[in-house]
Amino acid sequence: MKKVLFLFSFILVSCSSQTTSFTAGEVAAWESRADSVTVVRDEWGIPHIYGKTDADVVFGMLYAQAEDDFNRIEVNFLNAMGRLAEAEGESEIYRDLRMKLFIDPVELKQMYDESPEWLTSLMNAWADGLNYYLYTHPEVKPRVLDRFEPWMALSFSEGSIGGDIERVSIRDLETFYGGDPASTLTMASNVDPDFVPEPTGSNGFAIAPSNTKNGNALLLINPHTSFYFRAEVHMVSEEGLNAYGAVTWGQFFVYQGFNEKTGWMHTSSAADNMDEFLETIVEKSDGMYYLYDGEELPLESKVVTVSYKDGSSLKTKDFTVYRSQHGPIIRAEDGKWLAFKIMEEPLKALQQSYLRTKAQNYDEFYSSMEYHTNSSNNTVYADADGNIVYFHSNFIPVRDPSFDYTRPVDGSISATNWKGLHSIGESILVKNPENGWIQNTNNWPFSVTGDLSPKQADFPQYMNTTTENARGLHALRVLEGKKDFTIESLRAAAYDSYLTAFDETLPNLFKAYDSIETRDSLKQAVSEQVTLLRNWDQRFGEESVATSVAIMWATELQTRARNHAREGGVSLTHFLESGDHPEIWLESLLAAKDKLERDFGSWSTPWGEINRFQRLTGDIVQPFDDSQPSIPVGFTSATWGSLAAYGQRTFNDTKKIYGTRGNSFVAIVEFGDSLNAIAVTAGGQSGDPASPHFNDQAPLYASGQLRHVYFYKSDIEKHQEESYNPGSRK
Repeated sequence: MKKVLFLFSFILVSCSSQTTSFTAGEVAAWESRADSVTVVRDEWGIPHIYGKTDADVVFGMLYAQAEDDFNRIEVNFLNAMGRLAEAEGESEIYRDLRMKLFIDPVELKQMYDESPEWLTSLMNAWADGLNYYLYTHPEVKPRVLDRFEPWMALSFSEGSIGGDIERVSIRDLETFYGGDPASTLTMASNVDPDFVPEPTGSNGFAIAPSNTKNGNALLLINPHTSFYFRAEVHMVSEEGLNAYGAVTWGQFFVYQGFNEKTGWMHTSSAADNMDEFLETIVEKSDGMYYLYDGEELPLESKVVTVSYKDGSSLKTKDFTVYRSQHGPIIRAEDGKWLAFKIMEEPLKALQQSYLRTKAQNYDEFYSSMEYHTNSSNNTVYADADGNIVYFHSNFIPVRDPSFDYTRPVDGSISATNWKGLHSIGESILVKNPENGWIQNTNNWPFSVTGDLSPKQADFPQYMNTTTENARGLHALRVLEGKKDFTIESLRAAAYDSYLTAFDETLPNLFKAYDSIETRDSLKQAVSEQVTLLRNWDQRFGEESVATSVAIMWATELQTRARNHAREGGVSLTHFLESGDHPEIWLESLLAAKDKLERDFGSWSTPWGEINRFQRLTGDIVQPFDDSQPSIPVGFTSATWGSLAAYGQRTFNDTKKIYGTRGNSFVAIVEFGDSLNAIAVTAGGQSGDPASPHFNDQAPLYASGQLRHVYFYKSDIEKHQEESYNPGSRK
């Protein structure tokens, strides 16, 4: 009789799940763990997860994440494992191939088996939380992943929006592996040197107690990512976990955030921490070889299979891929093959990502940095002891400085090889500067503390590969010489409306205007706009017409100047700084005026009528529609120096421009005897348009206002919307 009952139970469990059967034993274990986990959602829908152990909290956190947006979790891991084409079709084959050059399930499973017990328990809980969600939500139909396995957590172990792997061009991969790789030995590369992408990255400010009104350290956490890439969560266990902040969908650690004692903010680093090696290839009857110190070494080769959706069926495509000691071959250039070398340590990366969330002081946080796997980021840090710190990129290989590693280097000689890693102390490290503040805006580290900053001459060229940016100049304006910071005044600084990028371009416009004869028709056509811009204080605002004119003009100018710079054989930067060809500056202004009149009926259209925030669906790629409700936004793209970055453009047939990236999560934290914090997330916590928390933070977000963070249980209970165990929510 017991066997019959067990079989009946197994059948019920199988039917209630997706295409994968969950056993009665698995379900019983999940239900038992769910009873020991409490999810408390506050009035903004943000989940506060409580459990006895860290593993309990991870289980509950992933369950709650899946409730809010399972689709984003699944897509993140399809991408991370090179399985996106199984959902999207043939168009994603080479994106998947790129991942598979670096991610091998066999290797990840071995790493899982070798993981320390504490990490294994977290990975198990991670998979259990997602699987329990699928079991309790049979109406949810995964596109591909109907069962999560613990080792999969290692495929996405570092939470940056654009990881190191994404530096590899998908187009180049298709060119190389889409045909016969041997034929590329005579192929040259084709790169547009004038392409100027939307500035990416983030802002981090740390203020020392000496510069604050209450004598406590302050930290600004301001990642610039695509909207809805991360959500807020609060994780609390009886094993010392008490972390709050932004979590990338599907991961089990707070990526940018704080606990009661420490806070961390990652900004994209311009340290050269990945390299291309030019391999000299020798084709032989038994395979491909490459030259190395006068010897011919065999290239490692293996067949990689990419599965892809084709209608209702699943097809496969095989690729023979190659790897030298420097990394996988990713493209060809002028008769040589290029190997791409990056940090490839997913097990260490996952440990570092989690352990930093539990650090209770500077020494413990420093210890987590010793893993050297937060490769693409700088870190701005503050703590309750009053420390403020800037850590430069956490992964910087030691190299021979006589070679230029900003370009592909010769892989046929051992002299170009990496020679270990720079220690934290050998990298750029700033702790408790005398001026009492630290800033990083994805700019160079040589203005991190203003005049007291490290000197470029003291470090190898590869330690940093960028220059100052408009946001960095803006940060200096709002931080230098300022005392008595509070949470509110630091918020005001983070949203300061001055646009530094126009400091250099507007004088050249006025110079061009003044150099042309008064009766010139072009000069007369833009006279009103020039007068407006002469009187502009260079501050953005929803009601500002000058902001509209300036940004439309500068956008037109970049396009026209790029063409003239290319024809003149100079860089775009040089052309803009020179102020040459005054007609280009005025023609761009006239074109901007015409565009405003054509699209909005008048050139004197306030910025807020053009620049909008809109969230209509839960789709990962958002649609936009001028006829649907939207909210005015005053701040602008980081291109123009806006600290509160708002990357935007038109879509399809829209005339208004809509934000898609930039300020995605903003938090300001004050450390002291107790913690105080404010925050806002773009749109809202939930990805479900039917949820009241789908867009409830949008008005705050668009106006640069932040809400109180509920960190302590007594505060959370006062603002509690619901409390439940995973699986019991009605």
